[in-house]
Amino acid sequence: MKRFGFPALFAVLVTATALLAAHHHGEQAVDKSVVIQSLQSGGHVIFIRHGQTERDYADQVSAEMGNCASQRTLSEFGWAQAKSIGEALRALDVPVGEVISSEYCRAWQTADLAFGRYQKSPDLNFEPAEEYSQEQLDAMRERITPWLRKFPTDGTNLVLVGHDDPFDAATGIYPEPQGVSYILKPGGEFGFEVVTSIHPDDWPKWTGAE
Repeated sequence: MKRFGFPALFAVLVTATALLAAHHHGEQAVDKSVVIQSLQSGGHVIFIRHGQTERDYADQVSAEMGNCASQRTLSEFGWAQAKSIGEALRALDVPVGEVISSEYCRAWQTADLAFGRYQKSPDLNFEPAEEYSQEQLDAMRERITPWLRKFPTDGTNLVLVGHDDPFDAATGIYPEPQGVSYILKPGGEFGFEVVTSIHPDDWPKWTGAE
């Protein structure tokens, strides 16, 4: 899927520019050891875009929930990505509480492969369109934002497995590539802070496997 146009982006969230600036600054200055220690203490939201799919197209226009044949599904590489994320978090002793997935097959498959458990929520779903109206952008933002602001159960981290467009609608950040993870801290002026992102290929570096 593609990024939103500039008019829609600024209308989606007034704080998008500030979040983008904080995001890019965080990527440059982040100390991996500090992030790992913070995750080990809990209190974060880990947003994971589903693993790589066989093809990339806007299936939300005609997808039927519960019918994987009508949707994009994970490729073999995507399965490996999902497993590596779960293995890395376990190797780092990161406590995982709730695992919430969208209702799309590629999302709950990613959650299942990574964590072996998940709960589906339509709050993480797309709107059924390829080119979104402002009303649809607002709807996606309003559904996912409470999850990004949610404080996890004490001592754990909340995992969300979802999609590019809803996350972009709420943060102004387009999550790429497929399989990328974003670490967020609930609270603060905007309800959450984007701490950093982790490329799917970088998990072995975070665990010291490379």
